Amino acid sequence: MLCCVNPDCQKPLNPDTNNYCHNCRAELIPLLGGRYRPTQVLSDEGGFGRTYLAKDVHKLNESCVVKQFAPKLQGTGPLTKAIELFKQEASRLQELGEHPQIPTLLAYFEQKGYLFLVQQFIDGHNLLKEWETRGNYNETEIRELLLDLLPVLRFIHVRGVIHRDIKPQNIIRRQSDGRLVLIDFGASKHLTATVQTKMGTVIGSHGYTPLEQMQDGKAYPASDLFSLGATCFHLLTGIRPSQLWIQQGYSWVASWRQYLISPGKNGVSVSIELGQVLDKLLQLDIQKRYQSADEVITDLTPRLSPLSSVPPTILTPTFTTTSANTDLVSLKPNNKLKSQLLLGSSILVLGLAGVWYFQTRTHTMSEYSPTISSKPTIQPKKSVSENPFQPEPLNGHSSDVNSVAFSPDGTTLGSASDDKTIKLWNLASREEIRTLEGHSDWIWTVGFTPDSKTLVSGSADKTIKMWNVETGKLVRTLKGHSDGVTSVAFSPDGKILASGSASKDMKIKLWNLETGKLIHTLEGHTSGVQSVALSPDGKTLASGSWDKTIKLWNVETGKLIRTLEENAGSILSVAFAPDGLTLASGSGDKTIKLWNPVTGNLIHTLKGHNDKVNSVAFLRNATSNGLTLVSGSSDKTIKLWNPVTGKEIRALKTGSGYIYAVAISPDGETIAGGGSGENILKVWQTIQ
Repeated sequence: MLCCVNPDCQKPLNPDTNNYCHNCRAELIPLLGGRYRPTQVLSDEGGFGRTYLAKDVHKLNESCVVKQFAPKLQGTGPLTKAIELFKQEASRLQELGEHPQIPTLLAYFEQKGYLFLVQQFIDGHNLLKEWETRGNYNETEIRELLLDLLPVLRFIHVRGVIHRDIKPQNIIRRQSDGRLVLIDFGASKHLTATVQTKMGTVIGSHGYTPLEQMQDGKAYPASDLFSLGATCFHLLTGIRPSQLWIQQGYSWVASWRQYLISPGKNGVSVSIELGQVLDKLLQLDIQKRYQSADEVITDLTPRLSPLSSVPPTILTPTFTTTSANTDLVSLKPNNKLKSQLLLGSSILVLGLAGVWYFQTRTHTMSEYSPTISSKPTIQPKKSVSENPFQPEPLNGHSSDVNSVAFSPDGTTLGSASDDKTIKLWNLASREEIRTLEGHSDWIWTVGFTPDSKTLVSGSADKTIKMWNVETGKLVRTLKGHSDGVTSVAFSPDGKILASGSASKDMKIKLWNLETGKLIHTLEGHTSGVQSVALSPDGKTLASGSWDKTIKLWNVETGKLIRTLEENAGSILSVAFAPDGLTLASGSGDKTIKLWNPVTGNLIHTLKGHNDKVNSVAFLRNATSNGLTLVSGSSDKTIKLWNPVTGKEIRALKTGSGYIYAVAISPDGETIAGGGSGENILKVWQTIQ
């Protein structure tokens, strides 16, 4: 069968042989975008567009989902604006689709006056159908649901996206792994709200949509959290919030407990703790509601005792042997916000990867006075463990570690976290020196200046902060980016700082480190800049972006040199080799690519990771003066590679949790890894 894509057609299904719709007489489009054949209507937006199940004829008729946006606008001006907004939202959806629990954006295009998005088809049932089949959920299942979905909400909220229509129908349990996938948010709803504001359009579903969204059309992260709470209520009690809303308006949220145990309703009771969480999710007053997914996760996650110390581990110097997967001893989980998802298969942690040249990604911070903890007594360096490949955890952060960096003098390790703190660690003793506080949002990147005297951090609060390493005092705050700062890098002479920013900004800025003045703003990427790195001679800057390209820039002039485009996924990390003759990039397509930055030619494509490659760095073997490439991935491994042959040397299984950042000490004797899950900051001692 073939679907008519006239959104007003009442009977859109047609025989394959028809050229015109049998119902509305509109001309049928056999292939949307030249490859997608619409076969079934999945949902109807009331004449404003539809969602279709389709077959991709270029991929052996693989199933996909086509979302239609059909703006009914008069004149070319409004239509042009709608198309512009559509493209902007498509770019944002492309970024969101990098998350494994959000459908991947496959294409977007305009055809026959309609706008179309094509997304990955998720094989599974939505939670409404699941509830209809199996009945009400119990408390354990509701907790698992929350801990599976809250990190997804955090992921979209940090990127400035509000779903605005969370309900059981828009959550699918994926058949392949049982994970929950959030669907049906993006261009059509955002655009509908934008172009039909005068008509009083409200995006959402009665009963699940909070008061501020219904009355004013305004939505915030807390608005999605109300909808999530209403979804939990529905699945617990079997009572649709939409029914209660029709009967009572919003008064039901204050007395939702009365529906838990009710004759004939198969209701269930909940613990005091979960009841309090649902109370706060369902607050009518947005100011009294949870403001972020992190806050909910914190209240749902049990408090854990501090971790015991574990000796460091040996990395044997078999840099020319064949690859061998060696399991690491699983260590006790650390308590945190986002990556504290500690309940069985419901573990999921999200984060951003940066770009490093022997450093980790950057993050912007807001203007706050730093709080500094007292410096502990330095203890003797711990002995190397006899158990090879077991990492040593450094305990202190309460949330994901997004970035790690070694000071060039080899004495200090810096780590940046979603807990809004930076920690400095003494490498000899493995003890915390101090904590730097001052950013008002997640910290995405840190790096040391070449003289080791200053640490620079970038944060989701859109600022860059410079700190005195010896005293911990805030030296300067750099402002200029219009979105979070994802990555920082330094010129070898310490005179220039480069910073990259997320999707609302998409710019790279070059700063004079001594004065804090802006030198150049580099524009050209069409999505967020995830990683920046400066060449060892300081003349070239490499930037990796969610737009799947790497750009090389002339640092002195700020001009674009060339664009590297042979990538199937977003570029999450870039790093120059110490000789400047090789550029490594890590991608969302699970590969690492090695490039010649002078010619732009691709040297090798390294395959072996099973998930996104979030970080890459080069390790120099002090004994042989040879190089090893180190990569960290969301597949929970750190891999070592021979960059000359492109062959994998070894895979280190780091336990539960993604690896967001890797860094190498200047002497090549220590590898640091930051991420999520168990022991979110770890170091490995290498033997040279």
